Amino acid sequence: MRHTLATLLLSLMLTGPVLALVSPSERLSDPGQEARARDISKELRCLVCQNQSIDDSDAELAGDLRRIVRERIAAGDTDEEVFDYVVDRYGDFVLMTPRFEPATWALWLGPLLVLLAGGAVTAAFLRRKRQEAGEAGLTDAERARLAELTSPGKPRDSAP
Repeated sequence: MRHTLATLLLSLMLTGPVLALVSPSERLSDPGQEARARDISKELRCLVCQNQSIDDSDAELAGDLRRIVRERIAAGDTDEEVFDYVVDRYGDFVLMTPRFEPATWALWLGPLLVLLAGGAVTAAFLRRKRQEAGEAGLTDAERARLAELTSPGKPRDSAP
């Protein structure tokens, strides 16, 4: 009994992802076109699931989008034309990887700008700490002697 239950649970876990696969009625007869459709489907977001591509989702809307992709490919559209067709109807959010355009520059460049700003703040902080540490343990007499020793054009003696 225990072995049968474990086998059943394992079977259910392994078949979960298979449920989202394209049904035979959706498949294109040309293997090249079907491969293109699968590649495009991996780049389009399921608007119901939001964190899955339409290739991975078993939502009804994802199935509709897969059919649209296959219809456009069968009609002779290029990959870019298929993406444009879907984006025109569902918006940029349907793309798993947003396009690099003025509206998404902050999305693409924001992390880099935050990293650069953090680096600049860290460098300024460390530079300031280094300067404070260099002067921190000196008395007024020691600072005067240091200034005298480091000023140009003054003869240096060997006395401490």
